[in-house]
Amino acid sequence: MTVRRDFQEPPRSRPDLVIGREDAFTSAREQLGRGGSVLLHGPAGIGKSTVLRALAADDAGAARTVLRCSATESESHLPFLALADLFGLVLDEISGRLPAAQRTALESALTGRGESTLQRDGLALRLAVLSALRALAAKGPVLVVADDLQWLDAASAELLGFAARRLGDTPVQMLCAVRTEGQEYDRHLRASPPDTLAVRLGPLSRTQVSALLDHRGYAPLSRSTIRDIHRTSGGNPLFALELGRALAESPARPRPGEPLPVPTSLRALVLNRLEMLSDEARRTLLVASAGARPTLALLHAAGREQAEAETAQAAALGLLATEAEGPAVRFAHPLISAALYAEAPARERRAVHAALSTAASDPIERARHLALATTGTDPEVAARLADAGALARDRGAPSVAASLGLLAARHTPADSTPGPDERRLQAAEDAITAGEADLARDIARDVLTRATVPAERVRAWMVVIEAAGQALGEVDAVFPQVLADAGDDPGLLALVHYQLAWRGLVVEGDFAEARQEAAHAAELAARGGDRRTELMALSFQASTETLMGHPDAPATVKRALREPQDPYVACHHNGAGSARFRWLIMSDQLPEARTTITALLREVRRRGMVESEVHFLRFLAETELRTGHCGRALDLARESLRLARDSGIGEGASAMLTSLAEASAGDVDQAMALAREAADHAEVDGDQMYLSRALAALGYAQLVAGDPTGAVRSLRRVRELEQSLGINDPARGRWHGDLAEALVRIGEPGEAQDVIETARVHALRLGRQSVLAVLDRAEALVRAAHGEHEAALVRLTSVQDRLGRLGYGLEEARAAFALARLRTQTAAFPRAGGTRLPGPASYDEAARLFRRCRALPWLRQVDAAVAAGPAAVEPASVAPPVALDALEGLASMERQVASLVMEGATNREIAARLFISVKTVEATLTRVYRKLGIRSRVDIVRLAAGRRTT
Repeated sequence: MTVRRDFQEPPRSRPDLVIGREDAFTSAREQLGRGGSVLLHGPAGIGKSTVLRALAADDAGAARTVLRCSATESESHLPFLALADLFGLVLDEISGRLPAAQRTALESALTGRGESTLQRDGLALRLAVLSALRALAAKGPVLVVADDLQWLDAASAELLGFAARRLGDTPVQMLCAVRTEGQEYDRHLRASPPDTLAVRLGPLSRTQVSALLDHRGYAPLSRSTIRDIHRTSGGNPLFALELGRALAESPARPRPGEPLPVPTSLRALVLNRLEMLSDEARRTLLVASAGARPTLALLHAAGREQAEAETAQAAALGLLATEAEGPAVRFAHPLISAALYAEAPARERRAVHAALSTAASDPIERARHLALATTGTDPEVAARLADAGALARDRGAPSVAASLGLLAARHTPADSTPGPDERRLQAAEDAITAGEADLARDIARDVLTRATVPAERVRAWMVVIEAAGQALGEVDAVFPQVLADAGDDPGLLALVHYQLAWRGLVVEGDFAEARQEAAHAAELAARGGDRRTELMALSFQASTETLMGHPDAPATVKRALREPQDPYVACHHNGAGSARFRWLIMSDQLPEARTTITALLREVRRRGMVESEVHFLRFLAETELRTGHCGRALDLARESLRLARDSGIGEGASAMLTSLAEASAGDVDQAMALAREAADHAEVDGDQMYLSRALAALGYAQLVAGDPTGAVRSLRRVRELEQSLGINDPARGRWHGDLAEALVRIGEPGEAQDVIETARVHALRLGRQSVLAVLDRAEALVRAAHGEHEAALVRLTSVQDRLGRLGYGLEEARAAFALARLRTQTAAFPRAGGTRLPGPASYDEAARLFRRCRALPWLRQVDAAVAAGPAAVEPASVAPPVALDALEGLASMERQVASLVMEGATNREIAARLFISVKTVEATLTRVYRKLGIRSRVDIVRLAAGRRTT
C-alpha cells in the first residue's frame, strides 16, 4: 500500500527497539539519512520487522511517498502480489505518465485483468516499474519498505530488482528485511540499489534479554532463570519472549536440572523437521539433548550404535551443526535441543539419563544424570550429588555446585544427617559465590519457613543479608531476628556482628561504629573457633581503619594476614588480600598493588567467585588508571560493569569506576551518565560510602567536560559526606585536588586554599606522597590566581617530576598541562617588568604525556588550547601582595617563628628548636597572622617566596 508523508508508525513498536539494537538502528538511520538504502537480515524472530517499522517511522517524514509491502509464505505463489501492494493505490496517479505499452502491462499485472506474465510482457513490465518509481520521485523522495523479502513472489522480486539496479540518482530509497541463516543475503543484495547497506541483526546479550522480558512485563524472573532463557533462546528476542510467556503462565517453575517449558508455538517452529527423522535417529537426538557436552563417543557409550548415520541424517535436515572433522554434536539452535527434550515423555527422559549416568566420563555429569533418572529420596544418590557438588566447587563452578546441591536436597531423606535443609543452605551459599543472589535468597527464605535449629536459621539469615548486597537497608529488620536466633553462641554471634559492621558502614555511614563491630566480631569468632569469620572481620576492620586514616591500620592488616589463613578469605573481595591491596594503593605502592590484585583476580576466576571478580576487575582498573594506562583501565572497567550488570552485583561501584575511566579515556558524556547512575544506586541502597565515591566521579567528569561550577557543586557535597562519615585519608577518593582546581576556575581561590590545607594535614600525617603532589599542583593554580607566577612555575615543575617518579602517569600529564597553560598565559599577558616565565610556552610535552596515557578527553582539551592560541587565555586575577617588609614590625619571637614556618617547619619542630611549647607556637602564629593581615601558614610561605624573587 502507499502511505503519504503524514504517516506515523504506531508507538507500540518503538520501545523494544532500544533494547540491544542501538548500534544497528543508528547505522541504518545514518545510511538512510545519506540517501542510501538498507537491507536488514538475520534469522527468524531476531527483530528485523521491529527495526524496519521503527526506521520507516523515522524516515517517512523525509519522503513524499512511502510504498509498502509485506509478504507471507502462504501467498508467495501468487504472481505480482507484492507489486500490487506497492503500486495499487498510486496507479491512477502514475498511469497517465507511462508509455502506452508499459501502462497496459502494469495495469494488467496489478488488476489481474488480462494474461500479463513475465514471459510475455517481461520488458514492458520491467520498464513500467522503473518508470513508475521515477514518476513518483519526480514529485518528491520515495521510500520503498519491504518486509520478509524471502516470501516475495518471484515476479515481483524480479521486477523490483530490475528497477533497483537502474535507479541511479533518482531519489528512491529501499528499506527491506529478509530472513537469512548465514551470509545468504548476497542474492537479495544484488537485487537492491548499488548503495545498499546490509545490516545483520544478531542475538541479544543476557542483559538485553533481561531488559526485554522486563519491558514486556515477564518479571520478576530470577537471574538464573534469565540465564536459562538466554541460553535456550540463543539470544533470539522472539524465542526469549515466548519462553518468558510460557514461564509466566506456568503454575510451577522448573526444578534444577529440568528444562524450561517450551510453548507449543516454538515447538512447532523448531520441531517440524523431526517428522522426517526415523524413530531411532530421534532417540539418538534425545540422548544428545540430555547431555551437557554430547559427542559421538558419548552417544555410542549410551547405546546409540548407529550414532554417525543418525546424526548425519539430522544434520542434513538442519537440526544439527556437527563439525565435519570433530567429534562434537552441536544442535543448530539451542531451542531445538530444549524443545526435543521437553517433547519427550518423562519415562523416556529417565531412561536416557540412566544410560548417561554410566556413559558419561565426568563424575559430576554421572551424578547429575543419576539424580535425574531417580525418583523419590535415595541417600546414596544424595551423597553422590553432594560429592559432585564439592568437586564442582573445587573446580571453580559454584553455579553447578548450587544446582547439584538442590538436587542432593531433593533426594535426601528428612531424617538424614546432613539433612535436606543443610544441603539447601550449602546450595544457597554456592549460589552467592556464583553471583546468583536471587536464587540464594529464595532458597534461604524457603529454609527459614521450617528450620528450628539455631545454626541453620542464622546461616539462612546470613544468606539473606549477603544477597542484599549494598542494599542492607532493605534487610534492616532482619538483625533483631537473627540476634535472637544466635542466642549466646559466640560463633553464631560473630557472624551477626560481622554483618552489623557492614550495616554500620553502609546504612549508618559510621566508620567508628563499623570498626568497633568488626573488632567485636573478630573477638567472638576467635572464642568460637571460627577462623574464617575471624579473618573476614579482621580484614573488614583493617579496610575501615585504612579509609579512616586510623593509626592502627598497618597493625590490623598484619593481623588479618597472620597464619593460619583460610583460602576462601585470602582471595575474597572483602578478605585479607583485598585489605592489603587497599593499603598498598593508598600508600602509593602501585607496582605491588597491581601484582597483588592480578593474582587475586586470577584466583577468584579459577574459583568462579563472580562477585569478587566484579570487584577485582574494578580494583585492577583503578590501579591502571592511576598508573596512567587509561585505555587498559577503560577496558577493564567496562568488563567489570558488564559482569556487574549481568549478575546484578556491584553495579553502583562498577559504574562509578567506569565513569572515572570514561572521563579519562573515553566519552565524557557517558562518564557523567554513569556517575549519576552510580549515585542513584547508592541513594536507593542508602549507601553513603559509595555515594561519596559516585559524586567524586561526577565532579571529576564535570571538570574534564569544562563545567567547573558543576564540579564544585558535586565535590562540595563529597566533602560534606566524608566529613560526616569520618573519612580522613585523602587517598581514599582523591577528589581534593579536583575541587581546589574547580574552585580556582570559578574565582574562589580562598576556599581552594582551605581545601588544600585541610587535606594536606592528613596527607602529611599518613605519608600520602602522591596526594601531596596533587595538592601542590592545585596550590600552584591558587598562586597563579594571586599573580605569583614564578612560584607557581617552580611548584608545577617540581610536581610534574614527583608524580612521574611515583608512577602516576595521568596526574603527571595534568601537571604538564597546567604548566603549559601557565606559560602560555604569561606569554600572552607579561608582567609589568616585561619579563616572561622561563621555558617554552608549548603544549607538546602535555600532549605527549596524555597520548602515552591514551587520555583522549584530556588530549582534546590540549588540542582546543592549541587551537585557541595565547590570545584566548584569560589573565589570572591578582591578589593584593603582602608587604615585603612586614616582618620588620614583628616582635623577636614572632619573627623567629615566622622564619621557621617559611623554612617549612611544623609547629612541633618549631617548638623543639626554640625550646617552647606547641601551644606557645600556635599562640604566636595567631598574633603573626593578625599583624600581617593574613590567614594561614601558607600565606607566610608565599611571603617568603616574594622575598626570594625580589
